[in-house]
Amino acid sequence: MNAVDLPSPNHAPRPTDAVIDVLVLHYTELPLRESLDILRDGARAHRVSAHYVLAEDGRVHRLVAEDRVAWHAGRSHWRGREALNATSVGVEIVNLHGDRHDYPKPQIAALIELCHGILARHPAIVPRNVVGHSDIAPKRKIDPGLRFPWATLAASGIGLWPRPGVRPLVGDMQAALQRLGYPPALDVTTEDIVAAFQRRFRPAKVDGIADPETRALLGDLLEQVGAQA
Repeated sequence: MNAVDLPSPNHAPRPTDAVIDVLVLHYTELPLRESLDILRDGARAHRVSAHYVLAEDGRVHRLVAEDRVAWHAGRSHWRGREALNATSVGVEIVNLHGDRHDYPKPQIAALIELCHGILARHPAIVPRNVVGHSDIAPKRKIDPGLRFPWATLAASGIGLWPRPGVRPLVGDMQAALQRLGYPPALDVTTEDIVAAFQRRFRPAKVDGIADPETRALLGDLLEQVGAQA
């Protein structure tokens, strides 16, 4: 993979005991040039960055080295841990609004190649730890959007995708969502977290209702990761 190096000043050292075990995918909601300007602006009051920015034509821009912390996740929670910047790699994908505009095929092909490289360098990033910003910050964030091709990535060995035809999960929905990795219902409601789950795994209908289809999708994912108990 050929990447254009455009260093950002917005980064920090990894904690000495940090293991990189989460890959977070975002969309920019802004054009490439404006996105790069913001992510490389060291004078902003609230500085932000990402390790990579992926253009619509598939060009990869490297802003922060993977052994450094980039500031992309913000308030975040996954699998019982918070503040995920310290243990994650963040990829910003140029898309003006992932709920309205499809991701171009060259861009997704380049993303798959980029992700394969990241996963090879960081084997602790297991499939369930490939997440969208909306997964780790329900209600607060909605990227990478309803049109993001999660199933295509999963078919390429990146992340998870549910299998059809599984019996609906029985039991407490909030507890089951937390077993997969979602946060507890503290700053948000269980309905908000269900909606985040649906944005990822059932984008055709995002209503926050834990209906039988949603329960079946969650049940299969828990079975895939061995987290039913």
